[in-house]
Amino acid sequence: MSASDNDRTVNREVSATTVPYGETVIIPKGTKVTITHRLGGNFTVVWVQGMARIESRDADAIGEETQPEPAAEKEEKTSADAQEGQPDEQAVWTALKQVFDPEIPVNIVDLGLVYSVETKEAEQGGYKIEVAMTLTAPGCGMGPTIAQDAEYKIMQVPGVSQATVELVWDPPWHQEMISEEGKMQLGMV
Repeated sequence: MSASDNDRTVNREVSATTVPYGETVIIPKGTKVTITHRLGGNFTVVWVQGMARIESRDADAIGEETQPEPAAEKEEKTSADAQEGQPDEQAVWTALKQVFDPEIPVNIVDLGLVYSVETKEAEQGGYKIEVAMTLTAPGCGMGPTIAQDAEYKIMQVPGVSQATVELVWDPPWHQEMISEEGKMQLGMV
């Protein structure tokens, strides 16, 4: 895809999250942006004021179509009976692989940011998924946005009634935590 294929003019006012600060900003209609990443259904764009992440639900504002998410597709194809019971742990990990730091084109699992995934029975019925994860840098303002995206993706897994993602800092993240696949994507091998 050439650079011009990624150059867009915002066709309606759109809410975005600044990268790396994590602050909400409104990008006005008529603003010229360039799409730098299409990750996990979301879009990272740059414009005169910096870099921001536009969520999948607002893809139309930059002339893109929202693609169905893999976990949501699986849920539609699964019978109602199969959705009852404990969620498949592999499906949770697959959902987490659809979550990206908007500055890095590798998912949070392959970056080594996810420390643990636990499944517990929820008080209101169903199952609660609890995730402990970190960030590549403690000062990253995108942490709450990435955690919220992870919770949303986990909630798409059949059998999940609640999801919580806790940001932790121990142990500190380092590059050796990146999977071999992640290192290949980043050109580190």
